[in-house]
Amino acid sequence: MANTLERRSLLEELVLRGVRITGQRRILVETMQDASTHLDAASLLDLARRRDGRINRATVYRTLDLLKRHRLIDELDLMHMTGEKHYYEAKTTIDHVHLACLRCGRIEEFSSPLFERLKAEISRQNGFQIVVTRLEVGGKCSQCGEKSKTG
Repeated sequence: MANTLERRSLLEELVLRGVRITGQRRILVETMQDASTHLDAASLLDLARRRDGRINRATVYRTLDLLKRHRLIDELDLMHMTGEKHYYEAKTTIDHVHLACLRCGRIEEFSSPLFERLKAEISRQNGFQIVVTRLEVGGKCSQCGEKSKTG
């Protein structure tokens, strides 16, 4: 996941909204915030249990639900890649496109002023207030594209 996109501080946002931060919730939120890849619930549980072995699956799902209700994370459904797996990431300050490599599974993020202009045009032409934007492009990443050229 590219680090060029600025991400909100999940803990700061929860505190500002008056949400109680338990020890396990803190670990889950910090784990998600610090992730260098998009995490599914099982990966989040595995990483969090390295810090506190008492964290259970129900706590993970309750925390993910809380973060979604507060619109602090995005849920990505990359069904064409790995079945019915959902991935989660802290929201960024600007919307971005996910580039999913169908060969190696790598997920890259892409942002552009052109994407922002497209959203503005959609809103203007249709009188539509955009609240959520999700766009995913499937193909081959640069490394897999090079491999298929040489091999």
